[in-house]
Amino acid sequence: MSRRPVIGVTAYVEPAAWAVWRDVPAALVPQAYVRAVTAAGGRAVVLPPDDTDADVLRVLDGLLLAGGADVGPERYGRPPDPRTESRPDRDAGELALLTAALAADLPVLGVCRGMQLLAVAYGGSLHQHLPDVVGHDRHRPAPGVYGSHPVRFADGSLAGAVMAGVDEVNSYHHQGVADPGGLAVTGWADDGVVEAVEDPARRFLLGVQWHPENDAHPRPVAALVRAAAGAAPAPPRPTRPRPPVASG
Repeated sequence: MSRRPVIGVTAYVEPAAWAVWRDVPAALVPQAYVRAVTAAGGRAVVLPPDDTDADVLRVLDGLLLAGGADVGPERYGRPPDPRTESRPDRDAGELALLTAALAADLPVLGVCRGMQLLAVAYGGSLHQHLPDVVGHDRHRPAPGVYGSHPVRFADGSLAGAVMAGVDEVNSYHHQGVADPGGLAVTGWADDGVVEAVEDPARRFLLGVQWHPENDAHPRPVAALVRAAAGAAPAPPRPTRPRPPVASG
């Protein structure tokens, strides 16, 4: 039996509650990410923020940058908007991992915040509050409530191959990519918001603005696991995503 590809999934550090414990700082990640990696044939390893080194990459076959709080605007040379909520520990730890992963050409998938972190790492910048740019709240209708919207992908792109036949995705974010830096933009919402970025020069580097881990068939996660196993990222059968559950 062949070894499952090991996928590092970056974690949140947030106050959490379980059993008799309340508001305890915890390193955690929504189970949806783990479930998606496992269903695709991978082995998920949760990575709490740690910027001491990136030695853990020696035992990983792929890296998944999970969603969560905003990337600190100091990382792309902007003053903070009052509505920006950053996590400096995550920024430092994840950028250390990403820098090393890029040097090793390790397959990387960025989800929501993770896509935005990719753009920043490639020299880009973010819109700190999308409603100010697009004039609506459809990308995050309410706290803990996902929206959905049409999406299109560039012909011949990795995103287009992975998402072939899909024309709508879920949505839960109030920031977005303003400048992708050195990345190629290969997916767009119907209002022009960037929905996918990638680096065609790399073995597998893809960022998606939505939360595929919550879909019935999480195609980008499956493509990451395939790339980590050394296979070409072939998309599964076309299907419309199911309504997600809120997971941050």
